[in-house]
Amino acid sequence: MRKPKLLAVVGPTATGKSRLALDLAERLGGEIINADSVQVYRGFDIGTAKLSPEERRKVPHHLIDILAPEGDYSAASFRNQADRIIHRLQEEGKAIFVVGGTGLYLKVLSRGLFHGPGGDPGLRESLRQKAEGEAEGYLHRELEKVDPEAASRLHPHDTFRILRALEVYRHSRKPLSQFQKEHGFRESQYQILKIGLTADRQELYRRIESRVDSMMEKGWLKEVQDLLNQGISPRAKPMQSLGYKRLVSFLAGELDWARAVNLIKQDTRRYAKRQITWFKADPDIHWFSAGLADYPAIREKIKEFFRHS
Repeated sequence: MRKPKLLAVVGPTATGKSRLALDLAERLGGEIINADSVQVYRGFDIGTAKLSPEERRKVPHHLIDILAPEGDYSAASFRNQADRIIHRLQEEGKAIFVVGGTGLYLKVLSRGLFHGPGGDPGLRESLRQKAEGEAEGYLHRELEKVDPEAASRLHPHDTFRILRALEVYRHSRKPLSQFQKEHGFRESQYQILKIGLTADRQELYRRIESRVDSMMEKGWLKEVQDLLNQGISPRAKPMQSLGYKRLVSFLAGELDWARAVNLIKQDTRRYAKRQITWFKADPDIHWFSAGLADYPAIREKIKEFFRHS
């Protein structure tokens, strides 16, 4: 049986991936599978740059708003759910788009998952409690001691992935990065055209700062306050994600407003640098400039992809 064809739109934050995919999917009669690890959560809208409900009505979107904020979601969850959607859409003859900046999601979709030690909620909780009595960044520093390669790929605030890497090491005495190398991510059950959007560093930083300012104007702080008022824990997984954690700290009186906004911009710039490093390591990505200038070339590349089996 012929492998399903996927169009993946990837790249660092603030390059316009969602809107490009929306336009292309609308033209091709396709559907979009979200590959952003925080957009799966309901209520986390402004800070994740979700398209509006009106925009999403133009093209069916999958794996957005599928989980309560206290729920857990992983690359394995994404892989299993996306696989089912892809095979259904293939049977329906739809163009299939996978869109988002969580590089691991695209990797496990295209190359599979390694099978490491199972989860240990008790260990995770004991590590969390230990971290609460230490200086900020304690868990990341612990990971650097046992798995510097994994630590280099993770932001110090990415608590859940850091905990998973520590959990793997504590159970196996083997770094997560070693498991990943041994697996090699060699599975390939799809034909994937990977379109990467990029911008020069200064333009990317300008886009990031402008987008953070726009998110604040749209009511990002109120979104966070409303979530907390609903009883969502500040320790919930999406509350630890980019930007949300800083706004929680502001509301708790731990940061002043100017400092919180500046840290969000700084964190986002650093996150974009890590995304660039991750995606640039993939030789199969075809890179184009963010914005409209390369749009005709992107469309031509897609036509070529569909012309060949």
